[in-house]
Amino acid sequence: MTDLQTIERKCLGHVLDILEVHGLGHTGGSLSILQLLIALYFQVARVDPHNPAWPQRDRIILSKGHACEAMYAVLAERGYFPTARFKEYLEFGSMLQGHTEICTPGVEYSAGSLGQGLSFGCGVAQAGRLRGQTYRVFCLLGDGECHGGSVWEAAMFAAHYQLDNVYALVDYNHYADHDDVDRLMNLQPFQAKWESCGWEAVYVEQGNHLESIITTLQGFREPKKPKCLIANTVKNYGVPSWASKHLHQAAGETLASGIREARALLAAAEQRSGGRLQPLPDAR
Repeated sequence: MTDLQTIERKCLGHVLDILEVHGLGHTGGSLSILQLLIALYFQVARVDPHNPAWPQRDRIILSKGHACEAMYAVLAERGYFPTARFKEYLEFGSMLQGHTEICTPGVEYSAGSLGQGLSFGCGVAQAGRLRGQTYRVFCLLGDGECHGGSVWEAAMFAAHYQLDNVYALVDYNHYADHDDVDRLMNLQPFQAKWESCGWEAVYVEQGNHLESIITTLQGFREPKKPKCLIANTVKNYGVPSWASKHLHQAAGETLASGIREARALLAAAEQRSGGRLQPLPDAR
């Protein structure tokens, strides 16, 4: 995993670079899903950054499109576009907007309206099956999105049509919008809900741990069932002073101090042979 650990550090650095462009961004949700995206783009999914429209590519759909900083960081590191494009973030006419859009190489879905990505992904999966194609569809959802009925309609659709080429990865970072996700509306028993809809579902306790994510994604086996990985993640993972805190859009000195802290940790990790981002204390 050494190469992936290096990629993990570099991608965190890229996220910080993007946040610094205008001094704002959706820090929490981006930093909680970074490892999920790295696992997909660098280990699990079939993609070709030199041919983003390759027909047999696996489709990776970011339903929680406000976590775009993580997506842009991973896409750039994977080779879809140069990191020099980060300076265009949020600029008028730029391909790097505040929610992911299909004008960006590697982006499959124009996000914005939450809770719609899984429905879109199921349609893409069914279309591929009808055409005899073998690609898989990976959809990254926020836990707050799972309060919405459209998610469960899609879950029932995928099970009914036995779309075992659909994978839902839920970023269970325990915060949605302005409060604790389960206090707003309790999702429990979360895994059982997916299973009762006909999915093969696995809860990953270390949801920011690359090896755990990859092992789980490669371990799904049940035929004719869609797959769900519920990742128990830490919001703002990688910045200890922000860990599990609700910072919807960090800005100003709060953002600047967190970036300095994260860069210091990255510099220290670079000095250690085989070093990696250390797991953060769960402050929930």
